[in-house]
Amino acid sequence: MVSNGDTAPTFSATIGTSDHEPFELDEHLGDGPVVLAFFPGAFTPPCTNEMVALQDHQDEFQDAGATLLGVSADSAFSLGAFREEYDIAFDLVSDMSREAIEAYDLEIDIEELGLYGIANRAVYVLDEDGTVIYDWVADDPTNEPEYDAILDAVES
Repeated sequence: MVSNGDTAPTFSATIGTSDHEPFELDEHLGDGPVVLAFFPGAFTPPCTNEMVALQDHQDEFQDAGATLLGVSADSAFSLGAFREEYDIAFDLVSDMSREAIEAYDLEIDIEELGLYGIANRAVYVLDEDGTVIYDWVADDPTNEPEYDAILDAVES
């Protein structure tokens, strides 16, 4: 599993919009910290709570020069609808190929919901060089991260 001090795996995916814009993590490194917030699935209560809470802190992330990104195995269409429904201003990244989920060793199944091969809830803060300076992985995917700890990592 990826942890503090590791070089973060880079990956390719799709921005969660109807335009299917390509996403490359490499293109976001070098301009300040990057926050990768992996989440199991759009439109589920814990994931909605987390993405809305991150949106509520968006100004603080921007003031610290950070790029905030949500990552899930949901389709780009689903993530676009999710962003629109909850007024999420930051990019959500569709990792349907599970390249990022596998690279970060976050793949889980939530059988009771019929979800397989999705991302566990996790947050990584990467510095400008792509080194992990903060990592948090949920013991239970219904748990949310400590938002102040993420902001502290970004501001350090």
